[in-house]
Formats: sequence, C-alpha cells, structure tokens
Amino acid sequence: MITDQPPVASGSQANPERRGTARGKVVLVMPAYNAAGTLSQTWREIPPGCVDEHILVDDASRDDTVGIARSLGIRVLEHAKNRGYGGNQKTCYREALARGADIVVMLHPDYQYDPRLVPMMLLPLQLGSLDVMLGSRVRTRRECLESGMPIYKYLGNRLLTFIENICLGQNMGEFHSGFRAYRREVLETIPFERFSDDFVFDSQFLVSAVDAGFRLGEIPVPVRYMPEASSIGFQRSVRYGLGTLAAVAQYLLRRMGFPPARIFAERARR
Repeated sequence: MITDQPPVASGSQANPERRGTARGKVVLVMPAYNAAGTLSQTWREIPPGCVDEHILVDDASRDDTVGIARSLGIRVLEHAKNRGYGGNQKTCYREALARGADIVVMLHPDYQYDPRLVPMMLLPLQLGSLDVMLGSRVRTRRECLESGMPIYKYLGNRLLTFIENICLGQNMGEFHSGFRAYRREVLETIPFERFSDDFVFDSQFLVSAVDAGFRLGEIPVPVRYMPEASSIGFQRSVRYGLGTLAAVAQYLLRRMGFPPARIFAERARR
C-alpha cells in the first residue's frame, strides 16, 4: 500500500503544480530510507528553479524522514512495507511519469551526491544530445578514496565498469552511480517494472538502456561517504556484483541470438 501526502508548504522550491519549461517538465525523485539526518541539507542545496516538481518515496523508514519531507513541502509517497532500493525506484518513476515528467532526475536524499550539480545533469537531456546521464564518482582514484569509498568498493567498481565498457561497447567512467537523469522515452521504453527490487536494479537499467539504443553520458560528481549516507556492506556488494555480471551476460547472449531476458525492451529505440 502506498499513501500520497501532498506538500504542506511551498518553501523556496518550485511549485509542485507548475508547468514545465519549453524544454520539458523536470521531476526530481528521491528514493528514501532513514534519511532524516541528511534530507534537509540535500533539499537546501538543490538549485532553485531547475526542477518543476519534487517527489520523495519513503520505503518504510524507521525515523522521521516522512515528517521532515512534509515540513519542507516535498510531495511524499509512503510504502507501508519496505520494498527495497529497486522497488522504491519503481514507485518513483511510475509517479513521475504519471505527473507528466519529460525528464526525471534521481537524487539520493542521503547527501552522498552533490545536489548543486542537478542543472548540469539536465542540459544534455534537454538539448536532446543524450538520453541518460550519470554522475560519476570516479574522476581520480585519489579523490574517490579520500571521499571515504572503501577500497573493496573502489576495486569492485573499477573491475565491473571495465567489464561493462568492453561488453556493452561504452566508454563510461563509472556504471554504478546512484545520481541519474533520464528522458521520458527511456522510462517508457525500458521495462523497469520487471527489474529486481534490490540494488542490482541500477545495473539492469543501464544494460537494458544500452540494448535499446539509448545514449549514455556522465559528468564528474564529488561524493561523500559518511555514517549518515546509505551504503551496502561487503556481502551485499558481492551479490550486487554478481547480479551485474549476470545482466551483462544476458546482454551478450541476446547479441548472440538467444531469446531475450525479461530485462530487455520488446522493441529497441529507432
């Protein structure tokens, strides 16, 4: 069950009912779980005027994430039961599309990614030069490690990204960022409802997007690792890595002529 709580205050951000600009309506979604300690700071640093609506989907948090979001004037949807990171995103995108989004930005409310860079994520999509944008955390090894990223995550990120670039024919600096933006066509084409409800949702999404012919791009984004920021442990990271490799293997099998897996769109983008 999902409950929808409309905003109670407009604050300094855009009115949720405002129409989009000539370049399309932008909806920013925040998949939230126990983000009470970082939500306000994340919200304050989103540049005013770059987003037309904001939606927070709370995945049955045990803290006051919902109360804080409502006090900030953010539209809130609540999951009665925890559905997982991927399950949370499904609700985010479903709601954004229903509200007429032309571009959807996903920003974690845990203040791990820099919200001030939202406008830079939007421009290539608004110009129509790209379809998917990611905020890459790996500009240099030194910056990445000094931000607090555990060494095993850094090494796993580098290995998986290398494999994905080779197998998917891309040249991305990172495939595993949680700061993303999509054109509406991507969300209407990719069968994201069939993806995992766990963290591997992100990898399945990009593999499916590449298969469908969408264009990926990225910008460098500073990242912060801190106790308040969400992060998965070693065992779940291993499971995520194996799931990512499985999605890449499904892509290769599809290219070899095998029947497509459920994560792929029925029709590729023309």
